[in-house]
Amino acid sequence: MDITIPAVVFLTLFCCLVPAEARFTASLLTVSNGGKWGTWGPLKFCPQGYFANGFSLKVESDEVPGDQTGLNGIRLHCTDGSTIESKVGPWGSWTQAQYCSRGNLVSFSLRVEEGRGIDDDTAANNIMFICKDGEVLEGHGLSRGHFGSPSRRCTGSICGIQTRVEDKQGLSDDTALNDVHLYCCF
Repeated sequence: MDITIPAVVFLTLFCCLVPAEARFTASLLTVSNGGKWGTWGPLKFCPQGYFANGFSLKVESDEVPGDQTGLNGIRLHCTDGSTIESKVGPWGSWTQAQYCSRGNLVSFSLRVEEGRGIDDDTAANNIMFICKDGEVLEGHGLSRGHFGSPSRRCTGSICGIQTRVEDKQGLSDDTALNDVHLYCCF
């Protein structure tokens, strides 16, 4: 026996069982070259109905002596003026924000240095975003490694973030930010 649930009942159940910040998430954006170290931080979203139209990065400069970590954090700037970030490493400073001239962020590519074995690993070093109108915004990160293939393009706009960051390793090699998942809403 098939049971048909009226759309109003389904939407009411969906509304009340799913956390408010995840209600209208349409899809996940990933890249294939993210680093393998660290743990995933919390999933963060722009306020409902708002999207990311800019970003800034937390980067440890190549000029700092010793163990390099490269990219430590990604902060998304939402269209309501708020900012969101997931897990962030302890090293470096935040760069100046960059914004789409028109529209919102819809795709990204990550610059990652492959593991070097016994040498100093940095993992992710920079990110490049594509705006809805095709404008490309390359972050003010480091040039180590290579940009991988871009994520697929959002049908809506980027609205959420989750980062994979390696915690301090003591006397061992630190890498900080390794990978990022971005979320599309519409």
